[in-house]
Amino acid sequence: CQRVLGSGFALLLSTWVSCVQKVEQSPPSLRVQEGEKNTAFNCNYSNSASTNLQWFRQDPEKGLITLFYLASEGKQKGRLRSTINRKERHSSLHISAAQLEDSGTYLCAAEPQ
Repeated sequence: CQRVLGSGFALLLSTWVSCVQKVEQSPPSLRVQEGEKNTAFNCNYSNSASTNLQWFRQDPEKGLITLFYLASEGKQKGRLRSTINRKERHSSLHISAAQLEDSGTYLCAAEPQ
């Protein structure tokens, strides 16, 4: 597993690949300008027995923050929206009008049944 981080003046959004289950996130690293209209992270999981999926953001000052807990369908909180397709074992996290406070490492995790 590897953690991808970067630096710069632009808003930086990163993902972390989980070793707990077979979960693949893309893109591995994403640099976004503040105010960019739509940014998306994708998460594919291979375990068909997974029933729930979670999205987190790792904040250097606040620690791990739960963004969404998806048990059956997508959800929205302000500028953040998550979708899930259980048949294709895929979820995505969309951020509209990115802000500096969105910077961090984003993680998805699939729970076993």
